[in-house]
Formats: sequence, structure tokens, C-alpha cells
Amino acid sequence: MLTTSPLSRYATVLVAGAGDVGQRVARQLAGRGHRVLALRRSEVAQGDDGVHWLRGDLTRPETLANLPAVDALVFAATPDRRDEAAYRAVFVDGLRHLLAALPSRPARTVFVSSSAVYGEHGEGWVDERTPTAPPGFNGRVLLEAERLLGEGDVVVRLAGLYGPGRTQLFERLREGKAVVPRGKGVYANRIHVDDAAAALVHVLTLDAPERVYVGVDDTPLPIDALYDHLAGLLGAPLPGDGPSPAGVGSKRLSNARLRASGFRCRWPDAREGYAALLV
Repeated sequence: MLTTSPLSRYATVLVAGAGDVGQRVARQLAGRGHRVLALRRSEVAQGDDGVHWLRGDLTRPETLANLPAVDALVFAATPDRRDEAAYRAVFVDGLRHLLAALPSRPARTVFVSSSAVYGEHGEGWVDERTPTAPPGFNGRVLLEAERLLGEGDVVVRLAGLYGPGRTQLFERLREGKAVVPRGKGVYANRIHVDDAAAALVHVLTLDAPERVYVGVDDTPLPIDALYDHLAGLLGAPLPGDGPSPAGVGSKRLSNARLRASGFRCRWPDAREGYAALLV
């Protein structure tokens, strides 16, 4: 099992793109004793969470002037629109702008990517060694951004996120709007947002991390099995038969490498994680 590095190695960490995941990462790092700077487009009032909030737009390099040197970077940005131009502006150009604006290159960057970089694999298992073949623009742009990283940097390809504030699926099930490709071996791969943040903190502080990790829980489920289970919890009708989600592709993601590094999910099965949101 790999060990974690002392806090002093990455004493100052910049979290770029402090949305839902980024804010959780920032607060976890601050709680572990790191000096944490968090950059986001909209202003955030300074609080007592130990995080120093900065305002800047990754797509506008002039707003990134005067950033301090940092030991490590967590790039957790998200575009404000789901189109190729917005993705490229944030993930490719935004990463370039940020690295150019920093006085020196961080000793380690953790880049938040997506399992969308993998293609269609049916019921087959997918891990970090699986060749990438993104079916959509999102995966193609993220792969391009991954190639901007240097030696010692780490990519975490997250599966679908759920958690507090991410309960749109519940509403779609209640309203009878959710559909699933029944009996076609299409898998739902999920990770609770708190586990996603914890995984990013974990790989940041490993002594000798691998280049890529898949960030997913322990239990990939057929999407119809997951949706039917949630419908039962909600007392909602079972979803009808319909197409797979666009731009994702069917696959079973493995977190074996992440687990081998010492990481454990608090919510290893999305059925339990989703149920906890209803309490």
C-alpha cells in the first residue's frame, strides 16, 4: 500500500474551479492543515472554513494576474455550458492560462477529468489501462487537456457524480420522465460527491501516485437495476424503456487501482448512497 506524503510537502494548494467538488476538496485540505487558496468565477465571502477564496475566470487570463506561487494545484473546473466551445475554453485554454499565470509550475497538479474519455465497452470492465475512445466532444476535449500535464501530475477520471444538491434523478423518477435501456447491459457508474473529493485529496498526497486513476465506487450497476431500486425507494413508477444517456457509452468502471493505493469509499454502493439522501 502506498503511503501519503507529509503535509509540508504541499503546504500551499490552489483549488481552481471551486464549485461543488472543488469546495469540498478545499475544505477537506484545509481541515488537514494545508494552506488552501480556492479560485472561482463568482465571489465568495471569506468564512471560517480555513479556505482563502480568490476570484478569477480561467477563460479570461487578465483576471488571473498576481496569483501567488503554490506547491500543488487541484484543477476542478466546470464549464457553464455543455458545448464544445465552453469545454475547450475551460479545460484546455483555461488550464494553459492558469499554468502561465502562476509564478512557477506546481510540483503536482491533480486534474479532474471524466470517464467520458472511454468509449463503448458493453458489459466489459474498464480501468486505467483501457484505451481511450471518447464518443462525445466532452471526452475528446478532456483528453486534450490531460496531455497538457507534466511528469508527476495526476489525472482522476470521475464517474457520474451524485450527492446533496444532485438529486435531479429523483425528480425525473417521480415525474415518470426517466427512461432506461432495459436488459441491454448498460451500466451506471457512480461516485458520491464527498467520495470524489476525498479521492482527489488522497491522490494529491500520495508519495508516488500513478498517472491516472478511475474515480468510481465499488459497485457498478446495470442502469435499469439502479433506477428500479431508486423508484422503489421513492414509491415512483418503474422507468420505461428508452435510449442510453448520450455521449457516455456503456462500460463497467473498476476502481481497483484507487483501492490498491489505500482509498476507500464511504459510499461503496450507490444504492446506499442515494438512500441516505432521502433520510
